[in-house]
Amino acid sequence: MSADREKPGGLPAGGSPRADIDAFLSAATPLAAARGRGRLIFALDATMSRQPSWDLAMAVQARMFATAAAHGGLDAQLVFYRGFGECRASRFMSGGRELAAAMTRIRVAGGRTQIAKVLRHALDEAKAAPIAALVFVGDAMEESADELCDLAGRLGLLGVKAFMFQEGEDRLAARLFRRIALMTGGAYATFDAGAAERLAALLSAAAAYAAGGRGALEIEARREARAGLLLGQMK
Repeated sequence: MSADREKPGGLPAGGSPRADIDAFLSAATPLAAARGRGRLIFALDATMSRQPSWDLAMAVQARMFATAAAHGGLDAQLVFYRGFGECRASRFMSGGRELAAAMTRIRVAGGRTQIAKVLRHALDEAKAAPIAALVFVGDAMEESADELCDLAGRLGLLGVKAFMFQEGEDRLAARLFRRIALMTGGAYATFDAGAAERLAALLSAAAAYAAGGRGALEIEARREARAGLLLGQMK
């Protein structure tokens, strides 16, 4: 099952916190896949253990757009999962301010990982219009390795590179995140919640690739060693 896509005309204002999220995501500016602009899916684990790095990602994500602007621009979609089976997607947005506004309305909640839903959603989006990259930020994996690898292989066939960024040192997550990145021709890297500059650099490098392809990532790698860490892994 793919992430829930918000429909135009969300629930009225003044309702529950979930209704406020509905209203924002449905009102986010819709964008067609514009020629010359990259499309990126920015997916985050919003389960309870992720609060510190959710806040970190929210603080540094605007740098993705600043970097992408130098390489042709970027349309990004926010996808997150949390709680009991909740996995949701915004419309595509063209600026860091919109994405930050969406993220500020979301709070983490306990639950299990739903990475398979994220990968299925990315598949659906890539079939509708090209997606250059899937950026995933998470710290755990509690699903079938075979299923995730199958979905990653299908993403790779569609040309979607997965950039898998892991917080912490969970060994099972590390093994599967690396495998997903490898099967899509993408890259894997780690960070911790206190490393704002490292995460900002990693997100910026992935955005450069989404906006301008390998050539753009090579340019970033000449300026930033952490971009080179990703470039060295990519097929």
